[in-house]
This record gives sequence, C-alpha cells and structure tokens, in this order.
Amino acid sequence: MRTIPAADLTAAVARLCIQANTILPEDVARALEWAYSTEPWPLAQETLDLLRRNQDRAWERKLPICQDTGMACVFVELGQEVHVEGDFEAAIHEGVRRGYGEGFLRKSIVADPLRRVNTEDNTPASITVRIVPGDRCSVTVAPKGFGSENMSRLAMLKPADGVEGVKKFVVDTVRLAGSNPCPPVMLGIGIGGSFDKAAALAKHALLRPLDEENPDPFYEKLEGELLEEINALGIGPQGFGGRTTCLGLAIETAPTHVAGLPVAVNMSCHVTRRATQTL
Repeated sequence: MRTIPAADLTAAVARLCIQANTILPEDVARALEWAYSTEPWPLAQETLDLLRRNQDRAWERKLPICQDTGMACVFVELGQEVHVEGDFEAAIHEGVRRGYGEGFLRKSIVADPLRRVNTEDNTPASITVRIVPGDRCSVTVAPKGFGSENMSRLAMLKPADGVEGVKKFVVDTVRLAGSNPCPPVMLGIGIGGSFDKAAALAKHALLRPLDEENPDPFYEKLEGELLEEINALGIGPQGFGGRTTCLGLAIETAPTHVAGLPVAVNMSCHVTRRATQTL
C-alpha cells in the first residue's frame, strides 16, 4: 500500500488548474494548425489564424486561453493500492481554490443553480473517480466552459434507431448548436449504459487525445463518418462558413439494457483544455 498525503493532491490540482487554462494541449494545437493549413475558405482560414495566435499569446504571457476558465472538472484514476492520507475530496476542492486564486482565473461557480450566488473561489469541483489497478494516482483537470456545455444533449433512443439514429442525433446536435459553442468544436460521445452513464461517458471521452484512434475498428469507422458529415454542414470556425466545424470526436460505450439506446453528446469548443499529473 502506497500513501499519498492529501497536501500533495492539493498542490497537483492547483498546478493543473493554471496549466490547463493557459496552455493548449499539444494534440489540440496540432489540430488547429492542420485545420488552418487545409481550410479553403479565406474567412474561415483567417478566423483559424486568429485562434492560433490567441493561444500563442496566452502561452507567452501566461494568461488564460479563454476568458471562461470554466467549471473545474477533475478526473482521478486512483490505484487500488493507494491510500490518500487526509480528506480526498476536500484536498481536491482546496487545490481548485488555490489554483484559481493564484492564477487569477475567473471564478464562475454558483452555490445554488436557482439562487445564483457565486462561491467566489470556483469550488466545488466536479469530481469523477475511477478505481484502477496499481499504486499510482493520475489526476486530470479539464476546465469546462459553458458556452459549449450548454449545447450538449442527451437522448434515449430506441434500439431500432440503430447506428443511423445515433449519427442523426449527433449531427443534429452540432447543426442546432451552430456558432454558439465557438466552433471548431470537439465532441465527446457516450453510447449505452443508463441515462446518467451515457452523459459520464461523453464527458470522459473528451479526455482522449485527438490523434489517438478508437481501439475498436467499428467505432473508429463511425467516428470518421461522423466527422465527415459534421464538417460537411458548413458551419465553420465561429460560424463563418468553411469545412472546419469539428476538429475531432471520440466515442465511449458501455453495455446497456435490451430496450434502450442512450446517447449523449458533450460539446467542447476549440479550447479543449486538460492537464494531467501522476502522483
């Protein structure tokens, strides 16, 4: 059994909050470069260039890539041979509190969804824990802005809807969103499980790097077909037209009931932020 002090977890989360908000992941930066070099529509290419320059300036000046520094979504893969010495969740919340304070990041969390009083420190975090083999603890902070989050959708399809029904729902989700999520977007797609599980799968799918293929050839093919159909919509960067509406997408699945076909689409804008550290 390996022991990790709660203070180490707090320090890691604080660092990751700042890193995720100021440095675009390499796979996303490469995708923007590729989109810029291959986009044929002049206005769309100019827009992509502005997005590229924005993320370069953010890195140079250590400033947030986007003014919406998001809800702190913290994903933890906790080894079953790890013991966290101290209050696990409190340590994560404190890390978010410190990171958003020390990084001068915008605090966007309200304590109650209807009474709307800001907590003033961006806590509490949204925490997802997966128990895995081993004696390591991997922490990923993925701040989620709500311009794109608000465009996410979930549907309980019928099994008879099949693959075509899933494709239609995903493409329609992007079509209905239009320019609202600040395209080009990235999509996490969850298929199966229950109502809540499908949404969790979709959120987790956004953690997969854009240059990492789906290990299942069936879903790899489906991802390619969806990407092609979405980019054929012509929404383009920031809604100005062109063929770069989506930089990439990832599908995660889970077993489901014989009578159900839950599908969730979690949408993220071109600023898909994430940073990981292993303790």
